[in-house]
Amino acid sequence: MEAREREESAGDLCSHLGSADQISAENCYEILTKAKSEGAEDVKERVYGFMSRHYLHVLRTPAAYGRLTAVERELILARRMEGREVLAVAESSEVSDRGGSRETSRPQSPLLPGPEDRGPRRVFCLHPDTQRWEVLTSLPEDVPAKGSGMCTMYNYLFVAGGMRTHADGRSKASDRVFCFNPLTGVWSGVRPLTQPRCQLRLVSMDGYLYAIGGECLFTVERYDPRADRWSPVAPLPRGSFAVAHEATSCGGELFVSGGSLFYRLLRYDSRRDEWEECPFNESRRRSTDMVARRGLVYRFDVDRERAGVSVYKYNTVVKAWHGGAFHPLENPLPFRCAVLEDRVYCVNRSHTLQFEVREEREGFVPEILPAPAEARGALVPFVLSLNRD
Repeated sequence: MEAREREESAGDLCSHLGSADQISAENCYEILTKAKSEGAEDVKERVYGFMSRHYLHVLRTPAAYGRLTAVERELILARRMEGREVLAVAESSEVSDRGGSRETSRPQSPLLPGPEDRGPRRVFCLHPDTQRWEVLTSLPEDVPAKGSGMCTMYNYLFVAGGMRTHADGRSKASDRVFCFNPLTGVWSGVRPLTQPRCQLRLVSMDGYLYAIGGECLFTVERYDPRADRWSPVAPLPRGSFAVAHEATSCGGELFVSGGSLFYRLLRYDSRRDEWEECPFNESRRRSTDMVARRGLVYRFDVDRERAGVSVYKYNTVVKAWHGGAFHPLENPLPFRCAVLEDRVYCVNRSHTLQFEVREEREGFVPEILPAPAEARGALVPFVLSLNRD
């Protein structure tokens, strides 16, 4: 009798819900609790599915996320990260050439007023089977075309800051932040930065976003997605990287390099809230990008004089630089990098290079992938998990 009553009650709950549209961040925990008590496994799975698809909203709702068990928190995040990881790129705009030698490169100057491209800028993803680029979404019109910082966290794409040119010809830095949810296809706004930034570096680490520097800024701020709040952390040391820096996270620490002091590398310890100097790199050229994999920070330098790309790696455990690997290119152009599994993808509008970072082998692979057709501006690569074939 009790089992029959539980089945009838579970059926009533399923009928009452009708569709997933009736589940929200505000009521999902109550529905989950009722589903558990009444043995409605299908409803419970639907709630977990909702929480994973709308993870950021649930994370910011204390009445939901704050009452979940540690196992349930891990479950919904793991489900969110399920699917096939793909390489994606967003169309953006850079102020000036990011490559070049020490003699020819200069710190990037303030953005000059100019006409802004009115066409929607797109996000492409590379289909892993066909190796063809497909349009995934378009950036909202409110996202500035120039100088925004981009990164992923919890399988969301975040876009922060930038410089917008207004109708009267004036340019102004932005403090706005947006995020794209690939599981729902929806863009939404996030709490604005504490100060407008252009040419910042946006990096995710340990469940936080870090907005690092920007045009003539040494300040750094951190975003807590659960509290939906940006807070200042230790600024970059004076005289370090006012512009054109690169940044990545590795082993729970931030690393920043580039700017006008090409050989310099800084490390941020979040526990101490301190920046410290790392050993200098032998390269005196401006890095085109910097990424991390398995305790190693990889730095890529475009060398036009030698017609190729130099790769250096910094071991964050022994605190020493290694490498000096060189890959010849007929027309070396600046690119941006993203790590997918055991490969670093170096993307620009001409082509996509692949740098393998396996323990038993390291170096560029012969296969060169195409760039998205008709892509505009600079391409910013990243990795997303898509729940589709």
